[in-house]
Amino acid sequence: MWFKNLIFYRFTESPDYQVEQLEHALEEHRFSPCKSQELSRFGWIAPHSAMDQQLVFAAQGAYLLTAQKEEKILPANVIKKALQEKVAVIEREQARKVYRKEQLQLKDEIILDLLPRAFSRYQQTSALVMPRSGLIVVDSASHKRAEELLNLLRNSLGSLPIALPDVHHAPAVVMSEWLQKNRDSVPFTCLDECELKEPGDEGGVIRIKGQELFSDEIIAHIEGGMQVTKLAVAWDETLNFVIQDDLSLKRVKPTEELSQTLNEEASEDPLVRLDSDISRLALECQKLYPQFMDAFGGQITR
Repeated sequence: MWFKNLIFYRFTESPDYQVEQLEHALEEHRFSPCKSQELSRFGWIAPHSAMDQQLVFAAQGAYLLTAQKEEKILPANVIKKALQEKVAVIEREQARKVYRKEQLQLKDEIILDLLPRAFSRYQQTSALVMPRSGLIVVDSASHKRAEELLNLLRNSLGSLPIALPDVHHAPAVVMSEWLQKNRDSVPFTCLDECELKEPGDEGGVIRIKGQELFSDEIIAHIEGGMQVTKLAVAWDETLNFVIQDDLSLKRVKPTEELSQTLNEEASEDPLVRLDSDISRLALECQKLYPQFMDAFGGQITR
């Protein structure tokens, strides 16, 4: 198991979590399926199908947690069509106009009627809690989903003193300087993909893939005022990923060298394999985080 995305959060107070404490806290918020009249459910599940009832997988002082969300799928056009039909029947049979307030009530009734027959969509989000390093890393492509998991963890534990990292230099400015000055920033090596954006909410966007990033054309765009908001890099011959200007990392992949090592260490036992993967993931995150912060001028602590 390897995280595809990394959103870092740092503890603002020194945590002291134990496996038993986490298991007990998460148990009260264990996932259970939606009831017939519910739109969604969110709760903790076992991080791996081979686990029994455990909700926490511990490896080398790091704790793997997984939350699952179930949402009932009710297409808006289906609800709209049913509402139109119901309104038409009332207006025809009762010879009166159905106004907005009543339509909203009818819409709620239609949703309640359709819910028991609706299909469900499931989403899983995992996080790695590393108390010794003072970090939580969430495998999510969006901050919204990451915050949903963290809010669930906060409700489970009673408190969760964490914050997103802040750095001294704006990531977009720093990444633009890497390309403009035609240099990498050890241990980060620029690959062949980036996104340039003009300042402002309605600024133009240029996406570049499979090209030399230190070209005159790209430098001209940067000198013209555009900034690098996404940049694909290789880190320490270990991981490849895309740095976002909000300090999240997307499309995280082990390099060929690391993939070969992981395959050589692979076990037939799924939980032994999970232990190996999570131990290595935690180790790489612990090494990556301080170097990542340093690349943007260092972390601001408050």
